[in-house]
Amino acid sequence: MMESSNIQLSVVIPAYNEELRLPQTLEDVLTYLKAQPYRSEIIVVNDGSADATERVVLEWDPSPVSMELLRHPDGRNHGKGASVKRGIMACHGTFRLFMDADNSTTLNQIDSFWPFFDRGFDIVIGSRALENSVIDRHQSRIKETAGRLGNWLVRTLAVPGIYDTQAGFKMFTDKAAERIFPKVTIDAWGFDIEILVIARSLGYRICEVPITWMNTPGSKVTVGTYFEVLAEIWRVRRNLKSGLYK
Repeated sequence: MMESSNIQLSVVIPAYNEELRLPQTLEDVLTYLKAQPYRSEIIVVNDGSADATERVVLEWDPSPVSMELLRHPDGRNHGKGASVKRGIMACHGTFRLFMDADNSTTLNQIDSFWPFFDRGFDIVIGSRALENSVIDRHQSRIKETAGRLGNWLVRTLAVPGIYDTQAGFKMFTDKAAERIFPKVTIDAWGFDIEILVIARSLGYRICEVPITWMNTPGSKVTVGTYFEVLAEIWRVRRNLKSGLYK
C-alpha cells in the first residue's frame, strides 16, 4: 500500500433520513479505520434530512479518526450526486471513497482495491455484475430486471465495458477526484454515470472490481429511479458532445 504522511483515506457517506441505518454503518466504518496503520477521515453529508441523522453524527465520538458533518447551505434535499460531490470536494485524503449509508458494501472491501491503485489505476469501482461478485440479499425481481436492462443501456450509450455503474462504492486518487468532481452537473442518481464519463474524457484509468453487496431494508431506490437514470444519460451525452467535461 502507498505511504502518506498525511491523511491516506477519506470516506464520504451521503445521508438522507438515515437515523436508523447510519449508526451501524458508522460503527463498522470506524472499527475498520481504527485498525488501519494510516490516518483517515470520515465525512458525512446530510442531504436535508428531516429525522435525527445529524444528531447521530454529532453524538458520535470517532477518535482517533476524524469525522466531519457537512450539509447543503440551504439545508434542503439536493440528491445523492450533489451530496457526494460536496463531500468529495471537502476531503483531504490521498484516496477518496464514497459509500452508501446503508452499508450495503462494507468498507473492509477496499482491501482488494489497493493493488489496482499500485498498478496505476486512477479510479477503482465496486461491481455487483462481475463473475466473482456476491449478492448476499437480492432486490425484488422487478428491480433486478430493471437494473440489468439499465446497465446494458448505460454500457451501450455511455460507458462501454463497465458492467455496473450504479454501485455506491467508488474510490479515486485525490488528483482524479479534484479534476472530475468540479465538472459533475447531475445532482440525482445519474451522477455515477456522469463521473465515469468525465473520468474517461479526461483520460483516467478505471478498474471495475467485484464486491459483496447486500440489499438492505429502507432503500431509497425505486423502480422509477432506474428510468430517471436512463433519462439523465442523454444529458450526459449532450454535455460530452458539447465539450463541457473538457
